[in-house]
Amino acid sequence: MLLYKQKKNQNAKGNRFLISVTVLGSAGPIRFVVCEEELVAGVIDMALKSYAREGRLPVLGSNLNDFFLYCPSTGSDALSPWETIGSKGFRNFMLCKKPPTEKVADAGGSPAGVAHKGGGSWKAWLNKSLNLKIPSV
Repeated sequence: MLLYKQKKNQNAKGNRFLISVTVLGSAGPIRFVVCEEELVAGVIDMALKSYAREGRLPVLGSNLNDFFLYCPSTGSDALSPWETIGSKGFRNFMLCKKPPTEKVADAGGSPAGVAHKGGGSWKAWLNKSLNLKIPSV
């Protein structure tokens, strides 16, 4: 009877599965178990904490808002931080630091807003970073 109650409680938490998160610029993936109902933002947070705990390089920091998570097999669209990690059915992910931003000042010297360096989108930056483009001969 006790065994049945334990199984019932485990199912109440949702299904758990092993994921692999590769950090752009790091030696290898981080693997850990997550609940399928875990938010992408929570997975990014867990990955950053695990990365720091293992003493990996390069040092990334701990602000989860500075990163995005995407599935390499689906293209360059980042996952929304508010969707659940199990919603797409993937187990392999890539964690990338968001491109740096800088404040742009107008002629009067007051900040005009935030713009990306080089004026490109983060998708173009990601493709360039991963060298996904094949040079033509």
